[in-house]
Amino acid sequence: MIDLLVGPVSSLLDKFIPDADERNRLAHEIATMSERHAHEINKAQLAVNQQEAAHKSIFIAGWRPALGWCFVAGIAGNYIIIPFANFGLALSGNEIQVPLIDLETFMPVLIGMLGLSGMRSFEKSKGVQREK
Repeated sequence: MIDLLVGPVSSLLDKFIPDADERNRLAHEIATMSERHAHEINKAQLAVNQQEAAHKSIFIAGWRPALGWCFVAGIAGNYIIIPFANFGLALSGNEIQVPLIDLETFMPVLIGMLGLSGMRSFEKSKGVQREK
């Protein structure tokens, strides 16, 4: 969206600012404004994440491990518990079949969390982790 505005604004700069160096500086400033804003938002979110992770209360700092355990339960259910339950139901002559969980919706989040834990493991292997 902002890229669509950069061209017209840059052409307006040609009309109002005679100095080519100043015009180029302003055009660059306008072109990189949205990237800088997104970067500032990301830095603010990182600061919030650090404060949450350092908190002593399990209800604030424990949401990431709780989310991980929910994923473990979902995958265990999908690949171990539900298939064994369906097998047991079939052996007993029952025609009921327990449906599998749709993993498509939470796999991207799980992959992201595994990436974060991979970074944590890398930090531990390099000896730069902090234990609190």
